Amino acid sequence: MDLSLPDEARRAAEVIRRADIVIGIPSYNNARTIGHVVRAANAGLAKYFPQLTAVVINSDGGSTDSTREAVLSACVEDSRLMLLSTPLVAAHRLSFPYHGVPGKGSAFRMVFQMAKQLDAKVCAVVDSDLRSITPEWIDLLIRPVLFAGFDFVAPYYQRHKYDGTITNSIVYPLTRMLYGVSVRQPIGGEFGVSARLIRRYLARQDWETDVARFGIDIWMTTVAIAEEFRVCQSFLGAKLHDAKDPGSDLSAMLEQVVGSVFTLMQEYAPVWQRRTGSTPAELFGFRFDVGLDPIQVNVDRMVQAFRRGCEDLGEIWETTLGKRTFMAVRRLGNSLGESRESFHLDDELWAEVILDFACAYRKHPLARGMILRSLTPLYLARVASFVRDTENLVADEVEEKIEQLCLTFQNLKPSLAARWNGEPVQGGGRRPQRERAAANEMDQTNVEV
Repeated sequence: MDLSLPDEARRAAEVIRRADIVIGIPSYNNARTIGHVVRAANAGLAKYFPQLTAVVINSDGGSTDSTREAVLSACVEDSRLMLLSTPLVAAHRLSFPYHGVPGKGSAFRMVFQMAKQLDAKVCAVVDSDLRSITPEWIDLLIRPVLFAGFDFVAPYYQRHKYDGTITNSIVYPLTRMLYGVSVRQPIGGEFGVSARLIRRYLARQDWETDVARFGIDIWMTTVAIAEEFRVCQSFLGAKLHDAKDPGSDLSAMLEQVVGSVFTLMQEYAPVWQRRTGSTPAELFGFRFDVGLDPIQVNVDRMVQAFRRGCEDLGEIWETTLGKRTFMAVRRLGNSLGESRESFHLDDELWAEVILDFACAYRKHPLARGMILRSLTPLYLARVASFVRDTENLVADEVEEKIEQLCLTFQNLKPSLAARWNGEPVQGGGRRPQRERAAANEMDQTNVEV
């Protein structure tokens, strides 16, 4: 028996003994939405897997509202589901507080420990603030593992063009470039995982790092792809949840997610350096268009944050960024005094910023926290630029813009590999006109000094 499980969870595992399927729902003060998520999970299990035993586990981070009570009281009448087969036994509903570092990753760890203890064939995890989850999501996250031999099922859903900006601007293009597999939502929040992959996750020793917090999703995705587990995606439709303005305070999430990506880059450097190009992971489910909730974006606040960054973080950026990249960023900051309408952080400059930060993160281990925190104003500048570029574009056109960003990252991979290995960069894919502009500015600066 796994002694790291909370006593209450361990006793429950002893009573239940085994289950074919485990559904995990991490939570913290989600009483308003978690009841719907639990009912959808129960309905999906009853409708699509009636002959399998299942457990729905809420792994709670110490909620002070009625989250756990909402989990235990949530139910759905089978008669309303029009079931073709009567479930073998109703799914157990459990709710436990997890132990360890506060965060989503620690919540997942307890769910995985329970899945292993119950000898589950598959485990799916879903967010507790979902409003668009349906019973079909459970089928789409579980069936590829149970019946098609996949180890990891990532979500593929439609989101508002300003929802998931960390994914769209950093994590998706960077992960795709590094590991050669296109998983559109690598930090989506909903996943299906095989028993084999669960054992691998639990055997790792990084559960006390940012993996225990916001880093968990990209950690799960990267380990699966880099270690060549079978990876696929399932189309889930719309993701409607408690979305935030991308200009609001996302610094902790940005720091933990990007820090996890950069840390994994070091571990898996031999893997990503030998992979070229990218191929899409297989996609299951029926794709369809859906309506999405609007997201209000405060561009001025993001631009002001970048302006403050230019004033306060110049020394850090100069150390972190390559010379020409730093000069281009400085020139962008200077342009704010001329006309905000002309403010534009293009794809190539943005990709170079991220790759420079990745190399600096590796080179200066004692300054990693400061390096990551200094990225926030640059990230907000990129999002502000993206919002302005896409405000009149429809979903397909926005997706094409993101595809172009991914290709830009991919073109710069040889430059990244050279810098990573301490080799001279041959061209690096930089735009000649920007090189000339940056060089001219450096020359002028030297003359002025």
